[in-house]
Amino acid sequence: MLTPLFTCEMTGEDNLVFERYLKRQGYDRIAGCDEVGRGPLAGPVVAAAVILPGDLCASQFIDSKQLSHKKRVELNLRLTEMGAHIGIGVVSQSKIDSLNILQASLLAMKRAVENLARPAPDYILVDGKFNVPLAIPQQALIKGESKSGSIAAASIVAKVARDQMMTELHDKFPQYNFIKNKGYPTREHREAIIKHGPCPLHRLSFKGVREHA
Repeated sequence: MLTPLFTCEMTGEDNLVFERYLKRQGYDRIAGCDEVGRGPLAGPVVAAAVILPGDLCASQFIDSKQLSHKKRVELNLRLTEMGAHIGIGVVSQSKIDSLNILQASLLAMKRAVENLARPAPDYILVDGKFNVPLAIPQQALIKGESKSGSIAAASIVAKVARDQMMTELHDKFPQYNFIKNKGYPTREHREAIIKHGPCPLHRLSFKGVREHA
């Protein structure tokens, strides 16, 4: 594991405190990375990597779970308009079953970073406990969406991208109501699995699915 330049206890109202510190150390292309979709019973896990413009005040970007769908979509569009560099990584439900959800999540984040426009980032801020499997200096931050504007932006991009994927898949498998539950284990979704059995989008290794396969 690469040695971090700072401690995870760095705090402050400025949610670019980590990014500003890293820039003072000579890093220029700092990517925030996060994933969504670890908990659902169906669909892929999706990650995003975001490099924010250097002159941005990032207080508008907070943990996607604290935002409405409408606000997430608005901020996702704003990131594109302001010229943020964005990469998205997707790992299918079948790959989740063959690896496990942790390894699939790390793979999705790796793909997201690799899908950023070149040149590659020179530092990565990662949400969670584990580093991305890439030979790039990086720091994992527990609850990183609340500490880093770059990670928060990545959480928004990943959430919007995955929600859109599940909405589009609803027409193919309407009996599970993916347009509403996005694959998460709601009561309605669990009852649909019991009634109809799993579809090709379901994660067969997950409890609540495998016993009905």
